[in-house]
Formats: sequence, structure tokens, C-alpha cells
Amino acid sequence: MLLDPTASSVELTRAICDIPSVSGGEALLADALQAAVAPLEHLEVIRHGNTVVARTNLGRAQRVVIAGHIDTVPINENLPTRVVEIDGEPHLWGRGTVDMKGGVAVQLKLAAELVAPVVDITWMWYDNEEVAASLNGLNLLSADRPDLFAADFAILGEPSNGQVEGGCNGTLRAVVRTHGVRAHSARAWIGENAIHAAAPILSRLAEYRAKEVQVEGLAYRESMSAVRITGGVAGNVIPDLCEVEVNYRFAPSKTAADAAAHLRGVLDGFEVEITDAADGARPGLDAPIAQEFVAAVGAVPKPKYGWTDVARFSALGIPAVNYGPGDPHLAHHDEERVPLAQIDAVEQGLRAWLTAQ
Repeated sequence: MLLDPTASSVELTRAICDIPSVSGGEALLADALQAAVAPLEHLEVIRHGNTVVARTNLGRAQRVVIAGHIDTVPINENLPTRVVEIDGEPHLWGRGTVDMKGGVAVQLKLAAELVAPVVDITWMWYDNEEVAASLNGLNLLSADRPDLFAADFAILGEPSNGQVEGGCNGTLRAVVRTHGVRAHSARAWIGENAIHAAAPILSRLAEYRAKEVQVEGLAYRESMSAVRITGGVAGNVIPDLCEVEVNYRFAPSKTAADAAAHLRGVLDGFEVEITDAADGARPGLDAPIAQEFVAAVGAVPKPKYGWTDVARFSALGIPAVNYGPGDPHLAHHDEERVPLAQIDAVEQGLRAWLTAQ
């Protein structure tokens, strides 16, 4: 499969989306991206598993990482792509158009065309973003080649409706357990029902009110939600165990440890096991290079509510933002689609900043 970086960003988006790359199956797309940039003399190309890195080495005073993941969630009869009209505006419909192959297409086009950008650029296209952190291509690359992450600023092409979204919320998952005593359901009073005992957990979560936390001028909205509940033995047995999985999305002013302490406080009196946690990322918009970027693309910065890989850059001390085409509300949706004009606008925004004198 060949990708032509001289094509328009819209055409490239369609070509990239039409190469299936569900998490764990990115090799074909990684091969195509590598083949597209390998002949370009102004780029040093590095392959790490199914992650492709292409970077300039012009000796500029500053370096920027511009990254995008190449995997998608599973396809559900939404490939191949097609152009559809919605409210009179043409959209590209299909898996990956929003999350986030539109951003990758813009990056590939600019990587090929910008021979002499005003900053050195490290382009990163990585695999396995949609699955476990242990498989994440960006995570694995940073462990094996930390030198490639030497940068003053980072941009992740996550869908942001063509606006700049600073940083991201952190995320924490916990399992909250109640215990009981098994008995025959015909003699329920002999046992202790663990599912019934979980009712106060659900009540506290239902009564929990999301907070808005100001962080460096952006308002991050938090939430704490039950996302799964399990329990039960058989249709005639009083259950002795119930587990409620809780997901807490917390502002980047908190650490994961702060978030865990807060969740334990909300659910005080219950057995709580923290099963997964990832710090968020502060907006990173106070850095002069970030301010120059925001001004060049003409954006009003907003917070990113979902967790993204900007947090990996933030943890390395690199200010990072999200900037890409596509409505985040349509990420993973079966009706995933992106306005064609938004793909072009993001290309023009990045091009203006990277070529400004």
C-alpha cells in the first residue's frame, strides 16, 4: 500500500483510514508511512516496532515533537471511507477519521513538504494507543530511545475540533468491594447480601457533583462514575461478593496519589483497591513557544477532559497540547466523521506556525 504525501490532506486522510490498523494490527500502515518518508533527504527516519519517527536535523534553536497514533478501535462496518453531506457540509466518514488519522495525514503531508521549518521537528507516528500502556508505542519508544524526546514543546494530533486543548485530565480506576455470606435465596435472612450492601456506594456516586478546577486559566471538569458492577453466584444463591468499578477523572492540578486519597474519602468505610492510575498534564501554555503556537493558529485554548498521551510528554518536562481535526465526541463512534474543511484548517494552522519568520 502506497501513500502519496503530495496528495491533499483530505486525500491522504482517506488513504490512511482505508488501511485498517486496529490496535495490534498496525504493521501495514507503519510500513506505508515509513515508505512515504524514507526517500526524503531532509528527514532521518527511525523504525521502532510499528512506530515510525522522522526528524529534521537543521541545528535550529528549538525542537518540537509532533505526534499521532496510527491505531484505531475495532472496525464496525465503517470502512471503507466515504464522503457524506451533513447540514450542507462535506465530511469524511469512517473509522479513524476523527481518532486520529486526520491528524496523522496532516502531519505526513507537512513532514514531506517542510524542508526548512523554523524549528527542528521530530514527527512520531506510534502504535497501540487505544490499549494497555504496556503496549503503547510512544511509551516503549521513550523507554528505549529517550534521546528522541529531547524537545521544547510537543503537539499531539488528538481530535480537538481544530482548536488547541491544553494538557489533559488524569484518570484513575478502582474496584470497591462489599462482602456478605452465601445462603439459599429461599432463606435469605440466613445470609448477608453483598449486592444489597453496595447500595450506599452507588448512592454516594450518584450524589457526587462534578467539580470544575481552574488550572493555569483553564477550567477542567472532574467526574467520578461507576462504570461496571459485578456480583452474584446463581439464581437461587444470596451473593457473598459485589464489586463496583469506579472511574475518576481528575484535574491536572492533582497527582494520582491525591486522586486516590480523594476517592477513598468519598467511599470511606468501603474496601477500595486502586487498579490503574495515570497523572494528567498541566496545560503547558505558559511556555513562550506554546504561546507563539496558539497565536499562530488563532486559537482560544480549551481544556482536554479526556486523558491523552500529552501526559507522557508532560511527565518528561515537555509542555504539550492537543491539536487536531475531528470532534472528540465522535471518537470511537460508529458514525465517526470529520469535516473536510477542518482537516485543511489544521494543516494551514500548523504550516503557518512552522514556516513563520
